Amino acid sequence: MQLLTDDIIQFFARQGFVIVSTIDSGGMPHTSCKGIVKIEQDKIYLLDLYKAATYDNLKKNPKISLTAVDEHKFRGYCIKGRASILKASQIKSHIIKTWEDKITTRVRNRILKNIRGEKGHPKHPEILLPKPEYLIAVDVEKTVNLTPHALK
Repeated sequence: MQLLTDDIIQFFARQGFVIVSTIDSGGMPHTSCKGIVKIEQDKIYLLDLYKAATYDNLKKNPKISLTAVDEHKFRGYCIKGRASILKASQIKSHIIKTWEDKITTRVRNRILKNIRGEKGHPKHPEILLPKPEYLIAVDVEKTVNLTPHALK
């Protein structure tokens, strides 16, 4: 049974980022923002650029959740699963190319918003992001529709 329907895949693909939750060594939740690089049938690939708490947590406990919401449409999803860490040498070049294309698009969109007078960050933070050292591959085990029942 496919856990990620086309609707869910498209929803996550439109998000600028997702909230990633892992569990630290003390059993406490840790959350961070990550960008989705690629979504396949029941697998989601995330690039983590900082190799810090999320990385340490996943090495000890592979349980992970990804949450995204669209406040305007009043809908969202939480995806739960198990993550594996792929080292940079294991990341296929087309995955890196996909990430680079997403960064280029984000920079272009930021420049266009700045030209239109929609001022955001004074710099272009995407340009300052480090090169990825590893990839998080999430095997999806469960999807939770966060849309309130009355609105489904």
